[in-house]
Amino acid sequence: MKLQKLFLTIIFTAITSLVFAQTSAELKRNKEAIQREIELLQRNLNETSSNKRLTLGQIRAVNAKIRLMQNKIAVINSEVKNLDNQIHENSNEVRTLKGQLGQLKKEYASMIRFAQRNQNAYEKMMFVFAADNFNQAYKRIKYLQQFGQYRKKQADYLQGTQKNIEYKIGVLDKNLREKSTLLTEQEHEKVKLSKNKSEQSVMLNQISRQEKQFKQDLAARKRKQADIDRAIRNAIQKEIELARRKAEEEERLANQKAIAEGRPVAAVKEKTNSSYLTASPEAAKLSAGFENNRGRLPWPVAQYSIVERFGAHTEGQASYNNDGINILTENGAAVKAVFEGKVLFVRELYGTYIVALIHGDYFTIYQNLKTVSVAKGDKVETKQTLGIVASKEDGPVLHFEIMRGQNKLNPEAWIAK
Repeated sequence: MKLQKLFLTIIFTAITSLVFAQTSAELKRNKEAIQREIELLQRNLNETSSNKRLTLGQIRAVNAKIRLMQNKIAVINSEVKNLDNQIHENSNEVRTLKGQLGQLKKEYASMIRFAQRNQNAYEKMMFVFAADNFNQAYKRIKYLQQFGQYRKKQADYLQGTQKNIEYKIGVLDKNLREKSTLLTEQEHEKVKLSKNKSEQSVMLNQISRQEKQFKQDLAARKRKQADIDRAIRNAIQKEIELARRKAEEEERLANQKAIAEGRPVAAVKEKTNSSYLTASPEAAKLSAGFENNRGRLPWPVAQYSIVERFGAHTEGQASYNNDGINILTENGAAVKAVFEGKVLFVRELYGTYIVALIHGDYFTIYQNLKTVSVAKGDKVETKQTLGIVASKEDGPVLHFEIMRGQNKLNPEAWIAK
């Protein structure tokens, strides 16, 4: 029974350690990913800091870096909490095992004393022959055999418990060293965060002095983005119109055939833009596939950090809206399709290219490309290169959007975490 208990204890310990190990590994991977983003942002800030005039991109990069540093500190806090749980769990197990070991030693000592008193063959023989009958003598022989086996099992159990205690103490020492390292790392990150917040404060003061210039920059950005959005909307609307006309023509021909064959004409159903765009089996399959990959789409660039999120933003007293996300990447980074589909259009505006892909009734838009490697009407596969990102005064930043029909969607909800 005790051997079974030891076995269950070892299994429970192994499972608990595995669960903690998985959690620790996930936290470590998360922290490493955050650090890669921070390093990418810092490299870009080092390259763009030579600009005489502070840019919106630099402000966004610093804000993103501070957010990531805060996230990293939060991850370290989770790692420390995880280690505290492990230390508490292992400390309790060591106390329990030590209690079991003390009891086992007492029981084993009693068995040894009994064995010493009955160790010679004559005493064992007399113990058997003193039985009242043959059945009792047989039981006494079996008892002596089982006692020897039980003593051996107890010795193994005692040894196993001792080893388990030594192992757990070793794990505890390792946990304490890891916790000390993490706390030191956390203090270093807090110092860095404080330094970056000071840098942010200086930038905010500079914004106040350059308020007029920033308003002009934002106004110019809005005008450019409005032109780009208009081109995208027109292209999507044109695609919807083509799909509508095609569907109506197919419906007209089907009705003519029905009349010629004397069959009733199908009732006219009200259709939406989405139904026109997914009228063909191929388009419907693409649309369903895109939707089923929500939260799992690959990133359009290999190295990435979001420097501006989807939605409303305010810089100083000026406000604007971002219909996608701005992704900082590396110079010369390849921009890749996040899902298979067809090139809706390739357009050059304000010195850079825009590529729009159609995936049934979903669209993905890739802005700020220096060069492109696809043309209108091309079929593309997932992760196929569309072009190379352009690098301006804010660095190599890709503007990425996802739309369903004419509705803008938050790309962060669609790309992999």
